[in-house]
Amino acid sequence: MRSKALIVFDMDGVIIDVSRSYRDTVRQTARLFLKGAGSWEDLPNPLFSLTDLARVKQSGGLNNDWDLTFLVITLLFTLIKDPTYDQDPDPWIRHNKVISSCDVTALSQFLTSHKSPLTSLLKKNGTQKNEFITGLFTGDVGSGNIIKQIFQEIYLGKEIFEGTYGIPAKMYHEKGFINREKLIIDRSILENLSKTNILAIATGRPKAEADYPLDLFELRKFFKITYTLDDCIREEQNIYKNEKRRVSLSKPDPYMLDAIAEIQKHNVSRCYYIGDMPDDMVAASRSRTGFVGIGILISSSDKDKLKQDLLQAGADYIIKDFEALKNIIL
Repeated sequence: MRSKALIVFDMDGVIIDVSRSYRDTVRQTARLFLKGAGSWEDLPNPLFSLTDLARVKQSGGLNNDWDLTFLVITLLFTLIKDPTYDQDPDPWIRHNKVISSCDVTALSQFLTSHKSPLTSLLKKNGTQKNEFITGLFTGDVGSGNIIKQIFQEIYLGKEIFEGTYGIPAKMYHEKGFINREKLIIDRSILENLSKTNILAIATGRPKAEADYPLDLFELRKFFKITYTLDDCIREEQNIYKNEKRRVSLSKPDPYMLDAIAEIQKHNVSRCYYIGDMPDDMVAASRSRTGFVGIGILISSSDKDKLKQDLLQAGADYIIKDFEALKNIIL
């Protein structure tokens, strides 16, 4: 009897199309963050292309789309001249006062005159921090992290946000972008793979946001294990409690992959990780279990650039779609 393979999937951009949910939430969070500034209505909507955003995300070192949003807002703010900074202890009051002192005319002109404005700003400024922006990306939803809260309000929508966090939405009161998500992979492919292999998920999503599409698209039965951001945070807290060390176990750290492999170590002979970002491939190459990294291009709008980035990050294979898995997982 053929030995089983452990096939771990990333979720976003691999199983679920998030171009109109998470990715568009990044764009709209950045735009809403600047609401109240002079000439705000003149900002393009959307602010920049998804291709431009993808290039910034592919630069690596971003644990999740909250971090990506923080970086995007920081980059955009480099084009706002001489804002009047305020030290009010209430983060929402501080945000409103500073933003109302800003004028985004120059930013608007830059965004409309450059094909890849974010990529240009990242190349020019790198990941340098802004004290004002950093101060509004501290803590969690409801305790000062305005950027994360605006993101969650847009992504979840008013009803789910308020049900999840138990506080009223402040900036966005419409239907959540989570409802825009679509299934990328054909369910029959997962069904066939699950008959002769063990399937799992390793995603940077919080558990509740990973559960939502698994149930919506009836995928849960195909996957034996799901590891999420919640698992990483829980282990980070354990390490700090026992060793007084602060670590990040989100990708590109291989923690999730190795933890899944440890659970199934007596049942499989080889391990694969399918992802669409360079950090996925770095995690696979760093795993002590010896995961084979498979980079997939199926959801990318710039496949040539992504292929190059995935290979540079250590991908063992590059596939355009899931049909190509047949030649890899034998």
